[in-house]
Amino acid sequence: MIEFINVNKTYTNNIKALQNINLKINQGEFVAIIGLSGAGKSTLLRCINRMHDITSGKIMMNQVEVNAIRGSDVRKLRKRVGMIFQSFNLITRTTVLKNVLVSFVPELTLWRKVTGVFTKGQKIKALTALDQVGILDKAYVRVNQLSGGQQQRVALARTLAQNPEIILADEPIASLDPVTSRHVMDDLKRINQAMNISVIMNIHHVEIALEYANRIIGVREGQIIFDGNSTEVTPVVLKHIYGDSTEYKVNENTGETAYV
Repeated sequence: MIEFINVNKTYTNNIKALQNINLKINQGEFVAIIGLSGAGKSTLLRCINRMHDITSGKIMMNQVEVNAIRGSDVRKLRKRVGMIFQSFNLITRTTVLKNVLVSFVPELTLWRKVTGVFTKGQKIKALTALDQVGILDKAYVRVNQLSGGQQQRVALARTLAQNPEIILADEPIASLDPVTSRHVMDDLKRINQAMNISVIMNIHHVEIALEYANRIIGVREGQIIFDGNSTEVTPVVLKHIYGDSTEYKVNENTGETAYV
């Protein structure tokens, strides 16, 4: 489904965000990318939908070279690849339904874009997406009246309305409390399993990554240093990914891992 071939990304300040990335992700996988802040997790994720352009190498998606496409083809790619952000990226002063309908704006005719009139079919898709994440009853409520968890579910519904093949989630629970975080993660897992949508998630919460993802990719200084099943992640592996950072520690007596 997605393949990175010798991918490098260097920013204008000569920082090497990604170094020689070779990676294959198949349709329907639930992948968590973990590592320290600044390790290159977000860059790796955002290169998939061309939010960042790579410096060299290739990214392939279903035999299409992602880094070679231009113009309308990029927009078509982003319709297939949904994106969920830590900050939700919602229009807070309008209704939940209108926020989900935003996903259809690129395919509207000019007069519909000007008037803001959506088709019946688009409205049905939007309402169905809201039902899939359990907030259909909030369709006509303004977004700024919702909790953080409900807002993230609106963002997820907006992505589902696109009928994507892949969902990229960039720190989707970073601003949520533990209970709400699990509700959002339950939604992502259910959608992944029931709809065979690939989920690729960048996350700091290692314990959540190990619980929900089937595959873990560990990134350090722009390089993949671990790629395997979540059951293969041991304290030794985590120490290899995080090093001696004070951000993440392994208790040598109990084997438990935690942020400090």
